[in-house]
Parts: sequence; structure tokens; C-alpha cells
Amino acid sequence: MTTAPLLLPSATAIANDKPSNRLGLDYALEAARFPDLGYGIIDAHAHINGLASAEIWHRAAVQYGIERTYSMTKLEDVPAFAARFGEAIAFIAIPDWNAKDRRLAQGAEFLLRIDRFHALGSRIVKFWNAPRVMDFARELASPGLFALDRELRTDAMTHAGRLGMSFMVHVADPDTWFATKYSDAAKYETKAEHYAPLERALDRFGNPWLAAHLGGWPEDLEFLDGLLTRHPNLSLDTSATKWIVRALGAHSRNAILQFLQKFQGRILFGSDTVTSDEHLHSGAKSNEMATKATNDRDAYDLYASRFWALRMLWEGTGTCDSPIADPDLHLVEPSRYAPHDAPRLRGLHLPSSLLRSLYRDTALAFFNGNA
Repeated sequence: MTTAPLLLPSATAIANDKPSNRLGLDYALEAARFPDLGYGIIDAHAHINGLASAEIWHRAAVQYGIERTYSMTKLEDVPAFAARFGEAIAFIAIPDWNAKDRRLAQGAEFLLRIDRFHALGSRIVKFWNAPRVMDFARELASPGLFALDRELRTDAMTHAGRLGMSFMVHVADPDTWFATKYSDAAKYETKAEHYAPLERALDRFGNPWLAAHLGGWPEDLEFLDGLLTRHPNLSLDTSATKWIVRALGAHSRNAILQFLQKFQGRILFGSDTVTSDEHLHSGAKSNEMATKATNDRDAYDLYASRFWALRMLWEGTGTCDSPIADPDLHLVEPSRYAPHDAPRLRGLHLPSSLLRSLYRDTALAFFNGNA
């Protein structure tokens, strides 16, 4: 592998209102600056929906060397996406997250959808357990209903396990959110308490597990070390670009290298890219994520910015402001940061063997060998 490109200095930052392109980059030209790795990158974590926006995502993915993406695409759209993108996309089984009856959607209906996903080639199922599921459980007057060690979840795990499927899990959320949105521990528990049900599930189900967003705690590498040591069936993906850039920026390069080297073969690259056809037009939006873009150009910047920032993080040298606005800084310290501010992005310039493990080899082993 050739020497990674230098990160842009902070002096290149320009004032604009583009939350996915604070630096005014031409992401298509930037893609050409990255070295030819000699292999394709596997993205283990994305949400690719909307065929029109997916065309824009696919163009950016190809430019940035992404060979295959594992996506949480709506079940009803899987055949069309498979026909259009072929081997460039694979599918993670998910429930109907828009269903009005959440108990049914996560229960009996989820088992049926797992079967349908499996029939379409999916070999991994997603369990989303952010603290917000506690709100959903309270709405149903059933505290703990969606906990990873409770019947609703374990029934789905048992069913998927019989099909030979692996498990992906989202547990906890950023430290910034526990300091603000989830600061009421009586309502949302402490962050550490969210891991007790996960560890019980990891012990009960020996299937290969993949914990999203560096296990939900990239801020604490020591905790992740213990979690991985206790559970050899657990791997982590590095998705959620803003969160990962912000959290890893607080660790020394040496600490990150030691962690990645110790658990080489269990850490997978992921972007958490979210596409939607709502990104292609202005007007009313159905959710906050849909407001991130209002035309083709901004949608391209939204998707490409994640690849640029992550490849610069893992391959680059030097530092620069992240090109992606990070409102969590303002959320925690509103007197210091504006909503459009971003953290510094520090290139880690990983050794080539470690980089290949992160970008490709670990995913091949996990998905081909275990899923």
C-alpha cells in the first residue's frame, strides 16, 4: 500500500451551511487522492433505502473503494435492490420499524420477516436496543419488554439461531447522549447497566455477534477490552461516523493501535450510511435523518462525506476539522460550540496489515464463515 494522503489542514475550512461538507470539498476529486489498496472495502453496517438515492450512494461507494455493503434495507425492497446492485449489497434482517404495533412487530411478525429475509439470502439479524426502546416499552405499559434477555428478544434469537444466522446488536448510545438526553438514570438507567442484558444474551447464545458502533462505547476502550475478552463470540463494527471520529479523537493513537492489534480479526469496518429518497427533494420530511439533504448534490455529499472521513481517519496522517457537523458538541457544551461545529479528525495511518483486516479480511471471515 502506498503512503496515505495527508489530511487537509484546518486552514482550508470555509464558512458554509453544508453540514456534510463544512470544508467545501469536491468529494469526487478527493476520492481519487486515496491510494489503490489492491482490494475492496467491505462496509458491514449501512441503511440503504430508496432506489433513486441508492444510485447516488453506489456511485460514492465505488469511488471510495467500497466493494460490498451489508444493509438494513426494508424487506419489501430487497428483491429490487438485489436485482439492481447484485454482489455490491447484502442484507441484514430487520423488523418493520414503522409498524404501529411495536409488540407484534418485534414478536410474531418479526419471526415471519426473519424467515423471509433468510429465504432472500440474509444470514444476519439486527436487534436494535438503544435506550429509546425503554420509551416504547413504557408506552406499552411493559417495562423491560424489549430487553435483550427478555422473552420477546430471545424468541427471535432462538428462531434466527435455528436458521444459522448471526446477530447484530445496537446497545447503549453516545456518552454525549447519556449526559443530556438520557441523564435521568431512573428512567433510562446508566450506560453501564445497558450491557448486563447484552452479556447475558451473549452467554446464552453462542452465535457470532456483531455489536454496532464499536460496541456502543468507543469512548471507553478499556470497557470494550473487557467485553471482548469475556465474550469470544463477539465482534465489533466501527460504524457511526460522527460518533467514531469524536470518540476516537479523545484517545491516543497508541491506545487505539494497541486495542485494534489485540482484537485484530474481531473489528469490522462500517459506515452507518443512511440513504433515503427524501434526501432528493425539499419540503416536508418524515424524520430528522431525512432533513440531511434536499437535492442530488447534497445527498452525494452526505454519503461521500462518511467514506471520506472514515478513510482519512484510518489511513490518513495529520489533522483537520471534520467536514461533518457534529451537533453533539453543542448539545453537551452549548456555550463553547455552535450546532454546526465539528471535532478535529486525526489520521491514525494504520499499518497495512491491520488496515486490510479492518477493511476486508475480518468481514469476509465473519460473514462467509459465520453468517
